[in-house]
Amino acid sequence: MNIAILTPTLHAFSGIDRVVQLQAEGFVKEGHKVTIISLEASLRPKGCRVISLGMPKRPFWQRLYRLFFFLDRKKLDAYKMLKGCDKVIAHFYPMTWLAYEAKGCYGTRYVYWDHGINTTGLLDSIPQKLYMLLFRLFNNHTIRRADEAYSVSRYLSRELLKESGIRSKVIYNAIDKSRFSTRAKPGTIRKRYGLQEKKVVLYVGRIAPHKGVHYLIRAVRKAQEKMPDIALLIVGKETFPGYAKKLRGMAGESGAKNIVFAGFVKDRELPNYYASCDAYATCSQWEGFNLPAAEAQACGKPAVAFDIGSHPEIVKKGALVRNKDIDGFASALVNMLSKKR
Repeated sequence: MNIAILTPTLHAFSGIDRVVQLQAEGFVKEGHKVTIISLEASLRPKGCRVISLGMPKRPFWQRLYRLFFFLDRKKLDAYKMLKGCDKVIAHFYPMTWLAYEAKGCYGTRYVYWDHGINTTGLLDSIPQKLYMLLFRLFNNHTIRRADEAYSVSRYLSRELLKESGIRSKVIYNAIDKSRFSTRAKPGTIRKRYGLQEKKVVLYVGRIAPHKGVHYLIRAVRKAQEKMPDIALLIVGKETFPGYAKKLRGMAGESGAKNIVFAGFVKDRELPNYYASCDAYATCSQWEGFNLPAAEAQACGKPAVAFDIGSHPEIVKKGALVRNKDIDGFASALVNMLSKKR
């Protein structure tokens, strides 16, 4: 079968992109011919042809370009490359435009893979809210031609039905169990950051406001009052520089200690980071799945998270805490780490 997979980006720092990589390589192992079309790609899944269409480099212009992608007629014409494909899987807007056009022109089978869209209530400014409203509007338009839809959690399946009227089947994101398992070794991670004698709480993900890292720092500081040897190791790309600066300011405040920003780390090292921690924690305010929490648990680590979005489905080993309850989150961390002694 000739399969095309459409995704806006294909980078190791994105959980969705790593899911796409696994999906593509899985199809190749089954004997299918796979082409991945993206706007920007650094990953090269084994056995796949990868086509990068290109987009602006600066984050502000990237966001605008992705929203109004359909105005770039030359790039939109990339749908013509989908002629002859047996199936097209679109993972996220604006790549849904290409599947939408291919379905209309060639009758190509169109599969929408639903990862969800961040809720506008989590955004601060009116321009941000307007951006996401338009994003959802355009997305809903482009997915209405889909022959079938799959959501990566039951939570998202309910949201998709409510938002667009489209019914979807649920397929949870795959975890690469050859890498993320209790066999993973810590390596030299603790020594690298001087955390050999600490109770390490790990966060992995983009450094973005809706990920709630500011809540996590507050919760860890609260937990340190009862358990001073707790350390927080924050791993992830800083996609919002202003927000990252605010977090570093919080970490540098009087009384704050043992809060380490590791930045982006290579994908091949992630199992070592999970193996090095005593507990995984996230204060994210919105998650359609939460791949790092699932990977951490696959490595045998308990996870603490707010009771939002898909977390009740994903967090099976650990604790769920009422949203934004910092004291409750801190207590859950202390209880979890006390059991590790």
